[in-house]
Amino acid sequence: SSGINAEYGGQVAFYDQTKDTLLRMELIGDNTGGHFVCSFIAGTAATLITQPFDVVKTRVMQGSRYSGVVQCIVATAREGPRSFYKGFVPAWVRLAPQTILTWIILEKLRKWFPAA
Repeated sequence: SSGINAEYGGQVAFYDQTKDTLLRMELIGDNTGGHFVCSFIAGTAATLITQPFDVVKTRVMQGSRYSGVVQCIVATAREGPRSFYKGFVPAWVRLAPQTILTWIILEKLRKWFPAA
């Protein structure tokens, strides 16, 4: 689904940008600890970006409460900005460990099998 693609695309972009920035600022090393920090930030950023879309998608799919996506967005916005982030913690708890493990393993593979 497009939500999944956006989520992983966000992870890749945030991970690479965070890693480059923190390495340049010498706040982390290019090691497992640094990769953990960057992947933690990437997972959090991906969840922050995709959660509003997930909330709207879930509400629309739950039934006939809304006539469409736009009505759902408007109704959710009337509840306040925080309503777009309902379920954030469970979504983050699901995504963060997966993101951390993925990037730490990928970085190990990059080290063990460098590009030609």
